[in-house]
Amino acid sequence: MPTLYIALDLTAILSSLLAAGLWYQAGARTVRRVSRFEALDNADVNRLVVAMNRSAILNRRAALASAAAAICIALRFAGTLVADASV
Repeated sequence: MPTLYIALDLTAILSSLLAAGLWYQAGARTVRRVSRFEALDNADVNRLVVAMNRSAILNRRAALASAAAAICIALRFAGTLVADASV
């Protein structure tokens, strides 16, 4: 059982680090400001859409990694409660 606890703890730690890295990447990419005097063409609109989509994808992956970390921590606590109750 302690081996399972160690594996769950390590998975939770790695998932949390992965989520932090993904959220950092999502926030690090900024979109260039557009002047109101500037005419937008299709390439500009395409760049804006691509930037927003990439940010959304990174945020979705970070949320998934956070959920995985939360599940590992919940399983670890549940295992501890079951082990304590059986003693």
